[in-house]
Amino acid sequence: MSCAEKRGLNNLYMNFSIQPILENERARLVPLETTDFEELFAVASDPKIWEQHPNKDRWQEPVFRSFFDGAMKSGGAFKIIDKATGKVAGSSRFYDYDAAANTIMIGYTFYGTAYWGTGINPSVKKLMLDYILQFVDKVHFHIGATNFRSQQAIQRIGAEKVAEAQVAYYGEPDRHNFVYEITRENWVKPKQ
Repeated sequence: MSCAEKRGLNNLYMNFSIQPILENERARLVPLETTDFEELFAVASDPKIWEQHPNKDRWQEPVFRSFFDGAMKSGGAFKIIDKATGKVAGSSRFYDYDAAANTIMIGYTFYGTAYWGTGINPSVKKLMLDYILQFVDKVHFHIGATNFRSQQAIQRIGAEKVAEAQVAYYGEPDRHNFVYEITRENWVKPKQ
């Protein structure tokens, strides 16, 4: 059984949506649609976004097209809208729900450089985690072994590195990644 078939089978057993509309004071996450390609690519076409990512050429249109196709097939991808301006800030997604382990992944996240250091990423991650940890016990994140910016960002919100893995992103070759985890128990306990 292929990964896509397994993912589709797992999605059949979910009693929750992995593509709801999510919103807080900072951002609005709406399900990604095929008509969003040009608008999202306009954000993603900056090579600086991908310089620490394992797949550094994702700023090129054919490579981003494959990324976008994978986002659409995931059934859990979002367009992230900055509520202050109404502009597209980036994208993220829920994917690879595992019913047996009661886990899901959050990832494939990127933001335009204008949003770096503005607090939108922790705001979006909190929104996604508050929602999904109502339904699963653990959330995992794949982060490239050389993507220090994303490693620091995910650690700041409380994720812990639990493993290393070779990960093949949709339509792309295997790359060395770190696996980070946030559990329901650790997320909902009061922060000290």
